[in-house]
Amino acid sequence: MTERERFIKALKREPITGHVPTFELVFFLTMEVLGRVHPTHRQYSQWNQMTHTEKELHLKDMASIYIDIAKKYHHSAIFVHPNPGDIENTVRLLEIIREMTGDEYFIMMHGDSTFEIPNGNDIMDLSIRMYEDPDSMNDESKRRTESNLDKAFKIKERGGLLDGFALCSDYCFNTNPFFSPDIFADLIAPYLKQVIKGYRDMGYYSIKHTDGNIMPILDQLVDCEPDALHSIDPQGGVSLAEVKNLVGDRVTLCGNVNCGLLQTGTDEECIADVRRSLKEGMNGYGYIFCTSNCVYTGLPLERYEMMNKIWWNEGIYPETNLD
Repeated sequence: MTERERFIKALKREPITGHVPTFELVFFLTMEVLGRVHPTHRQYSQWNQMTHTEKELHLKDMASIYIDIAKKYHHSAIFVHPNPGDIENTVRLLEIIREMTGDEYFIMMHGDSTFEIPNGNDIMDLSIRMYEDPDSMNDESKRRTESNLDKAFKIKERGGLLDGFALCSDYCFNTNPFFSPDIFADLIAPYLKQVIKGYRDMGYYSIKHTDGNIMPILDQLVDCEPDALHSIDPQGGVSLAEVKNLVGDRVTLCGNVNCGLLQTGTDEECIADVRRSLKEGMNGYGYIFCTSNCVYTGLPLERYEMMNKIWWNEGIYPETNLD
């Protein structure tokens, strides 16, 4: 079984043997691991002045970074962050990864069209707009959705380069969602459901990411029918065991090793949390192991590698689970 096949089985909540699949939305510590700058941290102000050969070398270097990290940590999926992000360079980067790996890995990229928590400069404007001009938000969401589905279709036309999308608009603080359940139902959920259905109709899988406290909108998220939810955030007070009990028969769950503990906790706390995540998540299948956010800049590499080693030694489904 390839890592891609293992990942898809997890998304379908089907029984598997061997290691529970693992991946990360982003693994930023490529300088520490490989001595090379992460693709999203590169600035290509002179990209349009480069020769075709130079562009191709840059794309191959970025592709090899994604692949080398996946190989080192036994990831089943690669989340590609195209840079530059236009359609032609995106397609070429995906082509190179497929040329180098075949169908070994599940390949995904960002594809959310919904509004998210705005930054500090925009939060007042969007808050007013939600109540005073929701029609303009709906119009913008329709344009975003059409644009994302058009891009997905163009990639599909190039033949088997991409398996799915991670929808990474964040909706929630650690205390509660930024969007009330009623606002979410009116302005967010219809377009989330539409883009997920559009991707599914094209043969793509969808993983919906939002950290924070998702519990007030959990049912709405699941009703939009993503194949998986990421990240089931313990820092937002969300329990993997509880969410699995509530909706684990309808959606795969990804997570949820506490990033806060990985950064500031003791080794003992981190080890216990990794084992908790595995125990709660692996029960009944439909689980993909990962952090509760990503491997972000500043997270100690030794903590991620400790987490990865525990998963490698203990995150294994026995053959008898298929009986």
